[in-house]
Amino acid sequence: MSAPGLNVVIADTNLLPLRAEIEADLPAGTRVSWPDRQDAEAMRAAVADADVYVSGNLPEDLAKAGERLKLVHAAGAGTDGIAVRALPRGAVVANTFHHEKSIAEYVVAASTMVRRDFHGQDAALRAGRWETPVYSGRAPWVNALTGATIGFVGFGHIGKITWQRFRAFEAQGVAVTRRGEVDAAAEGLEWTSTISDLGALLEISDVVVLSTPLTPETTGLIGAAELARMRETAVLVNVGRGPIVDERALYDALRDGVIGGAAIDVWYDYPVPGEVKHPSSLPFHELGNVLMTPHSSGLTRQTFAGRSADIVANIRRLAAGEQLRNVVTTA
Repeated sequence: MSAPGLNVVIADTNLLPLRAEIEADLPAGTRVSWPDRQDAEAMRAAVADADVYVSGNLPEDLAKAGERLKLVHAAGAGTDGIAVRALPRGAVVANTFHHEKSIAEYVVAASTMVRRDFHGQDAALRAGRWETPVYSGRAPWVNALTGATIGFVGFGHIGKITWQRFRAFEAQGVAVTRRGEVDAAAEGLEWTSTISDLGALLEISDVVVLSTPLTPETTGLIGAAELARMRETAVLVNVGRGPIVDERALYDALRDGVIGGAAIDVWYDYPVPGEVKHPSSLPFHELGNVLMTPHSSGLTRQTFAGRSADIVANIRRLAAGEQLRNVVTTA
């Protein structure tokens, strides 16, 4: 028998553009509130009466206030901001993804932009300079993705979708993972191995894609020695986490032409909302061979439409007494 009248609190502001669609799809009788996250009193009052809380950020004091909580649902993959131990016994923590297609699009687009220097060509043409070998003897030929070797460091759901996109350009692929469990033939890759063969991957890759999680083992995985093994025309694309690559080593390699360029979407220093702040203490912004983006590779309307659909589906399951999906843990 269904449990009517769930009280749902949505505190993830990324979902606000989809408010109408979310509320229309929730079970009949659901009460929904969207409290201001900056208003501590309003947040506490809302959570105290909530059956469902939607956000990947639930600190201990709020979790303790949520004595009725049955489901805490992150609108993304990360649940480390949820104080699970402070939740009432039996409360379920769930997450959702849907960013992999948007991130794959970013990786292919960013690789193309950096390898073909579209940013530099755009800036030159705005000044009247036609920076191609046809019009300028100084301009070098650039490289297409056709025939390029794409090296994946990490080959989870993001890596697999990204490789599908690269295959449309007749590229070749290789991958290393922690356990080396990827079936190269099944995935259409030239070869796969464990992280012990990272050096071999770096030496042959035209584009190196980092999508491995940040762990104690992967922190500083790419340092000066690893960057020196890359081709001087190679492009590094980091959509994993900033500290996977040593900050100083990466800046020096880009500044000194050790590698051809980089597309960096994940950083070393993050602002609070509304703050103007460089993403590193080093002047990456002064380098012409870097595409800098503000951790936006997965941030598309399609990503959050998929996430909101997952969240609504789980709330409907909760209301109907059905088994929840994408469960991370139970308090």
